[in-house]
Amino acid sequence: EALGAPVEADVSLLAPGEMTTFEWRGQPVWVVRRTKEMLEGIKKVDNKVADPQSERKKSELTPEYARNEYRSIKPEYLVVVGICTHLGCSPQAKLKAGPEAFESDWTGGFYCPCHGSLFDLAGRVYRNKPAPDNLRVPPYTYLSDTRILIGEDKKGA
Repeated sequence: EALGAPVEADVSLLAPGEMTTFEWRGQPVWVVRRTKEMLEGIKKVDNKVADPQSERKKSELTPEYARNEYRSIKPEYLVVVGICTHLGCSPQAKLKAGPEAFESDWTGGFYCPCHGSLFDLAGRVYRNKPAPDNLRVPPYTYLSDTRILIGEDKKGA
């Protein structure tokens, strides 16, 4: 698995609003089960993020099936590599909406305390932050409603 084999992620016990981490290719892969409120929060920050439609570096960072508003196959689940695109730090999950020291109208997402990069609940980077790109969406596919295969998509990529 450490060399790149796909990893099966069972998300059956993940409650709405929670996140869990799986390891794929030696990297943390975060799976967030987003609530209706979290999904609504993503829409509210379209004007604050640098690449809202994941157009930059398409093939490298976002597979075609995740080039949508939620950057996912199913809106309920976010699957991203938990490594900041700035210098490879690991951002902190700040999933709950509400005032934060770095953003008064925070809608939830990820904060990298090393250099101050912010990412929304779709892994999209905020404008004018050190991180140049959105968090990477790894190749993945659903084996069932609650089992995700990370590291392989339907095309076998």
